[in-house]
Amino acid sequence: MSELLAPSLADLLRAGTPVILVTVADAKGSTPREVGAAMLVTTERSFGTIGGGRLEWEGLAQARKLLASGSMQSRVELPLGPAVGQCCGGHVALRLRRAGATELAELKAAEAAAGAARPLVLLFGAGHVGRALASALAPLPLRLRWIDSRAGEFPGLVSAGVEVVVTDRPLAEIAQAPAGSAALVVTHSHSLDFTLCSTVLERGDFAYLGLIGSRTKRAKFERGLRELGIPGERITAMACPIGGTGLRDKRPPVIAALAAAELLLALAGVRTEAAAPKAAQERAA
Repeated sequence: MSELLAPSLADLLRAGTPVILVTVADAKGSTPREVGAAMLVTTERSFGTIGGGRLEWEGLAQARKLLASGSMQSRVELPLGPAVGQCCGGHVALRLRRAGATELAELKAAEAAAGAARPLVLLFGAGHVGRALASALAPLPLRLRWIDSRAGEFPGLVSAGVEVVVTDRPLAEIAQAPAGSAALVVTHSHSLDFTLCSTVLERGDFAYLGLIGSRTKRAKFERGLRELGIPGERITAMACPIGGTGLRDKRPPVIAALAAAELLLALAGVRTEAAAPKAAQERAA
């Protein structure tokens, strides 16, 4: 589940609004969403998604039919091609339940477990690119810690799910991060950038390190990192400039969009341009 449904369900229950929890109970073949995807349906509104298109339309219709009938639950089997004219061609089973305290507790537990299993991303820097990155990463299935020593640089309203950390000890964040975490370094200071990058690379177990910068900055950092004795393969894996060199667009939202895609691929273990040898990056520059 990418959208948190438990808070919405809690609000609906407090208001006494009848609501159906629709969950993908089984999915075979090519389907829009995976088992566990869910949405909440009232007579007038819906929250979350089970994949959109005709599948979701059918889920909405069946949920409102259940609301009107007064029944507590039902199960709907949908072969997507013949049943709803959806080209996926798989088979989906939907479980529909009139939601109450039990369903709320189950949602809270499932969402808490899913949140704890998400990879940790450390975002260092709250300047223009940092703010764009925070907005781009907030909706994604990540745990995002946004770190800067300057409290006044953070916006007054931060996206839900983003944890703001005001500290003058950023290296402690790296030390405490679990293996497989990711770091994006976009601070106001080149010396701080270098310290953060060298600390991540010395650990050697981060899934991704992205650094704001240029080919010149990368070359300078590489020399310093080699002097520290950091293995060459770790230095090569550092993404700088973040987002690759395919687009020469320096607007923060564009950088953030490209870097977000690069980060997701790295966390999934997919080799990207950012992890390509330095010579290949220079040919593309």
